[in-house]
Amino acid sequence: MPFDAAPSDPTLTPYDREYVVTYMRLLDADADGADWREVAEVVLQIDSKREPERARRAYESHLSRAKWMSRHGYRQLLRSGWT
Repeated sequence: MPFDAAPSDPTLTPYDREYVVTYMRLLDADADGADWREVAEVVLQIDSKREPERARRAYESHLSRAKWMSRHGYRQLLRSGWT
C-alpha cells in the first residue's frame, strides 16, 4: 500500500508508476465529492478514526500528486511507453 506521502518530484517516479491506479481512484472520488476519511480508508487503507492526522496527510499528499499526474505526469508516463 502507498506510503504516507506521495512523491513531490517534478518528474515521474517509480512510485508514480506503481500507484497510477490509486491516483485515478483518488481523482474519481474527488470528482464524486467523496469524504476524505472514507477515501483514506478505502483507497489508501489508513484508518481515519484511529490515525486521523496520518490519514489526512496521506490523502492530501496523494490527491495532490494525482492532480499533478493528470496535468503533467501522464505525458511522461505515455512517452515512456506505459500503456
